Amino acid sequence: MHVLQVIRHRAGASASMVRRCALLALIGFYAATSAHAASLDPAVLPKIQAATFEVVAAKPLNDPLTYEKPLPLELLPFQERNDKYFSIGTAFAIGNNRYVTAGHVLQVGIGSLWGPPALRDASGNVYAIDKIEKYSLQEDFVVFSLVKPPANAAALEVNTSPSLNAVVYAVGNALGTGVVIRDGLYTSDTPEDQDGRWKWMRFSAAASPGNSGGPLLDKDGKLIGIVLMKSANENLNYALPIGLILKAPDHLAVMDQRVPYQLDIFDTTQNNILKDQFALPLSFADFSAAYTKRFNAYTDTQIKLLLGKDADKLFPRGDGSSRILHSAARQSGFPGLIVRSTTGDWEVIGKSSKKIPLSDNGYVTAGVAKSNILFHLRKPDNLAASALYGNPVMLMDQLAKVGIFQRRVGSEEIKITSLGKPATDTVHVDAWQRRWQVRIWDMPYMNVRVVTFSLPVPDGYVTMMRFAPGGHDYDSVADMNVLTDFIDVAYGGTLAQWKDYQKNTALLPTPLRGVALDVDYGKRFSYRTHRLNFSFVPSLQKIEQDSLLMLGFGFFDDHGKVVWDVGDVQVFANANDPDQINIQRHVAPSADLDDDFKSEWNKLTHQHHPYDSVAQSDNGEMQIATTAGATGNATPSVLYSVGVAVDGTQPQPAMKAKLDGLMQNLHVDDH
Repeated sequence: MHVLQVIRHRAGASASMVRRCALLALIGFYAATSAHAASLDPAVLPKIQAATFEVVAAKPLNDPLTYEKPLPLELLPFQERNDKYFSIGTAFAIGNNRYVTAGHVLQVGIGSLWGPPALRDASGNVYAIDKIEKYSLQEDFVVFSLVKPPANAAALEVNTSPSLNAVVYAVGNALGTGVVIRDGLYTSDTPEDQDGRWKWMRFSAAASPGNSGGPLLDKDGKLIGIVLMKSANENLNYALPIGLILKAPDHLAVMDQRVPYQLDIFDTTQNNILKDQFALPLSFADFSAAYTKRFNAYTDTQIKLLLGKDADKLFPRGDGSSRILHSAARQSGFPGLIVRSTTGDWEVIGKSSKKIPLSDNGYVTAGVAKSNILFHLRKPDNLAASALYGNPVMLMDQLAKVGIFQRRVGSEEIKITSLGKPATDTVHVDAWQRRWQVRIWDMPYMNVRVVTFSLPVPDGYVTMMRFAPGGHDYDSVADMNVLTDFIDVAYGGTLAQWKDYQKNTALLPTPLRGVALDVDYGKRFSYRTHRLNFSFVPSLQKIEQDSLLMLGFGFFDDHGKVVWDVGDVQVFANANDPDQINIQRHVAPSADLDDDFKSEWNKLTHQHHPYDSVAQSDNGEMQIATTAGATGNATPSVLYSVGVAVDGTQPQPAMKAKLDGLMQNLHVDDH
């Protein structure tokens, strides 16, 4: 998982999670209020209520999503379905048009698909934020003013020297239903984790995500701290002493926090400190822009540092890359992610689930590699390649058909049938000159963006997807830009699909532009590149519209430079007929590889079995193979295995005749 996304929300809770937790905790809040709030002087309760606010964000007015049926909103609690706002936290007044909440509460609004954060009082009045006056990322607080503060503005009195083991009260204003108070003890102080620069207050009063940013009060109702975090492993919570907020410099936003960063190709996390500051006051929009600029710059810096560390060992460089560079090209239409294992070797991960069928021979397979969802979409036969590649709505509508998008409403899961048009649509070219279509879709109801990197392939699409909380799409895109260089996938489809696919020249990877296919159904198949030429006629194998061509792309050294190019060519009679032709590229093993590589290379160079032109039966097929390129006493660096497979039982002379016919029309110019 991309750790930066967790850090920004402090306890790892998204705004939607905060909202749900606030709902679940509401009954408990009220029970606690009736039992313990009376121990406070009743005279201070109205003042606490008047000085405590709910932090809210306006619900989106428009929903771009389409559903399989009308949403059963009647299943939602009355308060939730009728409220025009989402509740994201708590804030309180400290006087002179100054208000305080948790930094991570305000950050929910940065890049959000909801309205900007605002305050709502117990009467339902909503107040817009005017200026951000103070901010600290590390201490997790923000001080701000309102455009038009309440006419009966109240402020909490302050106590900067609270006593340990005294009774305290955690205050929250969840979903505009009134001030909710729960009691406990101020148990201890504990240094902050990074450098011990200050001490957190720890207290036993119950607190839930809806309490974030709310006041912590002493027995007299005086303000002693701001509620910020729950303890991970015990029933103690954290507050920042109010004295630290009051002493913090005015008109300054300070960012000085260790922010872990992880990139999915590595198994380690990088821990550096984001340290920056900028001048205040600023409007929320300008504050958001300044904040985002610095976080995005930090993201870019961390990626650069990660890729620069041990750059000589970063795939495809270094000994750890040898196995992939010398292995046969992977023949899978489902994408794999190349990652570095704990041993330092690079390996391909990513496993697909079962196929989920679509109409007209289409299907979707899905899987996961680290924090990425991977798809292979085999498009329906009645969907033209140009229509699919040129209209992003088509892609997501096909994925939506198999039920990957669901919206929970009460006890029901409602299928989302379309995400509509993407908010952005661009192209990213990776290190191997593959052209990825980058689209971002909005899902406003949960403040999430769906980020997809899609690679057009002959039979449809290969897609890498992430769900990014509002304000985190830059992080996801930056990560995924890097990950595209580490995606391994074969290109396959029927001959009819290949013809359709190759018409879309602007989307073809550069290596595929050098592949010339000359197909005349029922008469001739010809494949030509600068490395390999071959052709055959129907007497060797069927040549039909639904014959399959699979090109396995490998990573290999080409005269001192690692390239991504065709390493395995498979031609099948069709999806139901196992007859096939297979021509595979092999590379002489490097000295650091194990004996399995060297044994296989010895068989190839000396045309030992199974490369001895002798037919054998395997799983109901007859197979025969030989090698092409320099053999015998030569010392080649590259060889091709050439094989023919036929269903059923065939005599040696018939199989040898097929192999000889293929070899007569094959030329290798790769060394």
